[in-house]
Amino acid sequence: MRKFIYLVLVLSLIGLGVYTYWYQRTKVFINPIDLAQFNQLTPLSGEACKQEDAIEYFYYQEVPEGEKRNNKFGLYIYPDNEKFIDLADDLVNSSDGDWGYVLIPHDINDNDEKKWERVFYLLNKNHLIPVVQLWNIDPDDYEDETKDAAEFLDSFIWPIRQRYISVYNEPNDAKFWNGNVDPEKYAEVLDFTINTFKKQSENFFMINGGLNVSASTTSTSLEAFNYMIRMNEAVPGIFRKLDGWASHSYPQPNFSGSPYATGRSSIKAYEAELDFLAQEFGVENLPVFITETGWAHDVGKSFNNSYLSLDQVAENFKTAYEEVWLPDDRVVAVMPFSIRYDTPFDHFSWVDDDYRPYTQFLEVKEMDKIEGNPEKLLKADVSSLGC
Repeated sequence: MRKFIYLVLVLSLIGLGVYTYWYQRTKVFINPIDLAQFNQLTPLSGEACKQEDAIEYFYYQEVPEGEKRNNKFGLYIYPDNEKFIDLADDLVNSSDGDWGYVLIPHDINDNDEKKWERVFYLLNKNHLIPVVQLWNIDPDDYEDETKDAAEFLDSFIWPIRQRYISVYNEPNDAKFWNGNVDPEKYAEVLDFTINTFKKQSENFFMINGGLNVSASTTSTSLEAFNYMIRMNEAVPGIFRKLDGWASHSYPQPNFSGSPYATGRSSIKAYEAELDFLAQEFGVENLPVFITETGWAHDVGKSFNNSYLSLDQVAENFKTAYEEVWLPDDRVVAVMPFSIRYDTPFDHFSWVDDDYRPYTQFLEVKEMDKIEGNPEKLLKADVSSLGC
């Protein structure tokens, strides 16, 4: 009898080993999202699970390095108009493209859950990768606001594993930083924001706020590289904490420069920023997110002949993508400003007030694109096995 029991135990262990080997070879790697999010998506009825019940779950797909593909095309949009999300999808995921990018500003005091649930639903549905740009911080009372923002943004189901966060906008310009130019305070806020979001979720991917890199030092602005030096003096090593670099690479002067120009006043301004990061702070290999760029066209509420024609702007964008941004492996995404904006910035708009595309929209839409393959959200079912 004892030998029989031993035999049964040995056979059971062998069977368990075979099953484990088979399961590990055939299973899809599951990286469950936060339990609170899981419960939001799969609410339990309160009844005991039956043996046959299937539980729906979500996970982020593992993508081997050799199979990753990135669609760099993007656009700057806004969360309060669903039409903008549809237009962005029509632009960045056209011509065989998929999983393009959108820059979406987020007022950290905006806690409208229903609105943002709808935004993230549409982003998932349309295969759009968001780069969320924080704004409207109170630098004198930033800690609680930052903690609330991290918790709020972590509560939603993001389309891909990486949750890109750009920490405010052009802080070296006083009008975007509470009326002051204060690199020491911005460095402090950036440091706290990085730490807070990373503590909330390891999937947050932290990017600086793009600087006005072509600005000079005046009573309301500070030259970008001096601003960076003072940031690092206030918080030593601050740039080493970044996961990526946001750049506002505009074609100057007058937003009308040549797509072939180089330097800080060009669409390749990010090169000068990367060189300065490496030489001054020893920070290298940061992936670049162009969170603002673009030419101003002469059409708007009123005609402005100091800007380029619609046709010339369209041609410049085509050249910029084909000969500058797409061939440069350092550039992850290009999100021109902006889908539509009120006067006087309506000259940067990609559609008019009736959502009719301008020439640049149609030109870029027709350009060949890549079917991106990020670590995207997938859905599957598993038997409950009686819970």
